[in-house]
Amino acid sequence: MKKVFTPQQKAAVALEAIKGDKTISQIASIHEVHPIQVQQWKKIVSENVFSLFSDKRRKEGKSEQQIIDELYRLVGQRDMEIAWLKKKLQI
Repeated sequence: MKKVFTPQQKAAVALEAIKGDKTISQIASIHEVHPIQVQQWKKIVSENVFSLFSDKRRKEGKSEQQIIDELYRLVGQRDMEIAWLKKKLQI
């Protein structure tokens, strides 16, 4: 039967592995997890810990200029669609 761990349990195991007080094998045997799984959880936490301190109010990915350009493109597209509809409705 497959054992299912909650996110809190995974985080606790990963943090214990990051601390380095015990070996991965010791941690795995205490929590009844395969050592490779402990290493994977440790890697996930290590790679994503920076996101805890990122500014969530600021949208990452697109810059303000990219958003403005996309909005101008959409407005232009809508203007063309409206002009086409006006032309077709007059016939």
